[in-house]
Amino acid sequence: MNREELNWLLETIKDDATAERFVLAQYERGRISFQLMADIAREQGWISLPTNQFAITTTRYLTAYATTELPIAIT
Repeated sequence: MNREELNWLLETIKDDATAERFVLAQYERGRISFQLMADIAREQGWISLPTNQFAITTTRYLTAYATTELPIAIT
């Protein structure tokens, strides 16, 4: 998905929270790059951090899911 397609889709979403979740979901599924996600977030006014700070914040958010997985015992 490129910037134009993403912007067009975001125009159809009225709620900012829903739009943020949509963009994050597209990134998590590998459909958009991290740079595009950060650029869109800045353009939409969701963040005002530099890209590297956004990466740290997003990484903390994403790693929260990793800690909820159940351990698998390998014998």
